[in-house]
Amino acid sequence: MAEPGSDALVLFGATGDLAYRKIFPALQAMVRRGRLAVPVVGIARNGLGLEPLRQRVRESLAEHGGGVDETAFAKLSERLRYVDGDYRDPATFDRLKQQLAGAQRPLHYLAIPPSLFPAVVQGLIRSGCSRGARVVVEKPFGRDLASARALNESLHECFAESAIFRIDHFLGKEPVQNLLVFRFSNTFLEPIWNRNYVRSVQITMAEGLGVEGRGKFYEEVGAIRDVVQNHMLQVMSYLAMEPPVAAYTEAIRDEQVKLFRSIEPLEPGDLVRGQFRGYREQAGVASDSRVETFAALRLDLDSWRWQGVPFFLRTGKCLPVTATEVVVELRRPPLVEAFPVHGNYFRFRLGPDVVIALGAQVKRPGEGMQGHSTELTLLRQPEGDELGAYERLLGDALEGDPVLFAREDAVLRSWELVEPILGDAAPLEEYEPGSWGPPAADRLTARYGGWQAPRDGARGPTGQPGEGSDPEAG
Repeated sequence: MAEPGSDALVLFGATGDLAYRKIFPALQAMVRRGRLAVPVVGIARNGLGLEPLRQRVRESLAEHGGGVDETAFAKLSERLRYVDGDYRDPATFDRLKQQLAGAQRPLHYLAIPPSLFPAVVQGLIRSGCSRGARVVVEKPFGRDLASARALNESLHECFAESAIFRIDHFLGKEPVQNLLVFRFSNTFLEPIWNRNYVRSVQITMAEGLGVEGRGKFYEEVGAIRDVVQNHMLQVMSYLAMEPPVAAYTEAIRDEQVKLFRSIEPLEPGDLVRGQFRGYREQAGVASDSRVETFAALRLDLDSWRWQGVPFFLRTGKCLPVTATEVVVELRRPPLVEAFPVHGNYFRFRLGPDVVIALGAQVKRPGEGMQGHSTELTLLRQPEGDELGAYERLLGDALEGDPVLFAREDAVLRSWELVEPILGDAAPLEEYEPGSWGPPAADRLTARYGGWQAPRDGARGPTGQPGEGSDPEAG
């Protein structure tokens, strides 16, 4: 039975950077598609009023929303409400209750620092604005296992787990949805998607840029907290989890948690940390910073399907390209003497281009039976009027659909996994901007042909999967 939709959206932090860059453009897109027909109440504490908020929304759309759609903006503007006040002041929440005008199922979006969550939760409880409500909170969901538990305990004072929507915009992206559909909607894939045919899996999330003026923020997170604990483990779960029970709402999230529980404990030897040369000269960065801007690690799964198949994760800043890519290397065919070939692979480009491709061997023209590598592109997602990540996730939260949001047990398990490799668990290696990170990372994949580096654009990875010297491969 479908959950009833929310009848109001409350945006805490309405004048903040997240609302300006992401949320307001998503709201315009939702209005354009007819997916937003409820009041939108902005809350902030900087002395603004409704008209200045409307002007800020217009500026946001012009800068980040692809331009102002006057028709959609007019409808959004009509739905806007504003409450000014301190989150620790009970009067702020009394004014919020008046603006909600009897809404029975509001959705509260906490686009504010987690340190303010307890004050907001208490204000919602005292004012009665929490009754029947849902809440959206942004990543990061804590800094470690202990803080994630404390954050969840704070939210649970006011909201049941079914009413908490932990938003990770990466899961709302169209390419990530494509990965899930491709995995479970194609008959030809399932028979080979296991340890009998898959030799290794690599997931690379590369950024060509550095910290770009966000040095102070990055000093508090680092690469492992920023993307490994959330984005990369989520992609891994979509690749490796068991088929979900389609008729059950929580099926996908159940399988994700099962997958996380099958990951063997990480040790410092499974990790290589790096920091690009020049990071310590960035504004807001300590001169002796030990924060990693690069992380590469190996994970092994203790499961029937994946026993013995290594999963390699790599992320970093100031790398040669900006791209998120998965390479699933298949084992080589047995007749390697008669037909000397490299292994096949699947390649999933999740951004900025969207590509699903198969690396195959075909005969080289001319005499003999020599083969050469080529790629068969199975899908290239054209640009179009597709749902943006925040548009998709906001719409789902308003409708009460939890599938693309992180559940408490998954969040806690992911922190439990990365806890042993946080901080100075492994040495910090310096690397040159524009390189693929510290050379020490190469040892992780040496037996499997090395890292398959995404290229700039939609072309296939550099290197040939399957070239490694592992005597057990095949």
